[in-house]
Amino acid sequence: MNLQDQINHDIKDAMKEKNVDKLAALRSLKSAIMLEATKDGNSLVSDDTSLKIIARLVKQRKDSAAIYLEQSRKDLADDELNQLVYLEYYLPDQLEESEIIKIVDQVIDQLGATSPSDIGKCMGILMGKLKGRAEGSLISRLVKEKLSN
Repeated sequence: MNLQDQINHDIKDAMKEKNVDKLAALRSLKSAIMLEATKDGNSLVSDDTSLKIIARLVKQRKDSAAIYLEQSRKDLADDELNQLVYLEYYLPDQLEESEIIKIVDQVIDQLGATSPSDIGKCMGILMGKLKGRAEGSLISRLVKEKLSN
């Protein structure tokens, strides 16, 4: 079963369970995937593309929740965070920071990177290796820390 079929199945389950947050999150996900599919004139998108869409929606929800909390709108932030849980379910397991640090160190050694001007080269390789398993902001922060010392 591909990811789109799984999402459709989970939408039906959410309807049966009357789980409003799960249903809202999955419907927005399905909408984003369908929008991407229509760009190419297809009815399906690859699982890889679906994962990119999910990661983008997760980041948007986190950012929105942070903004809502800054503006003292805990009710809206809670909605975003509740729906976020259902989207994160589809993403691959995230690596621990210690595992990411090991991979960052390996890439820095492999490239012989020594200064902040090498950050771009490192990030290109790291984003490919850690695709979907670590947030780009975390990877960037770790690389900057390593190359700034």
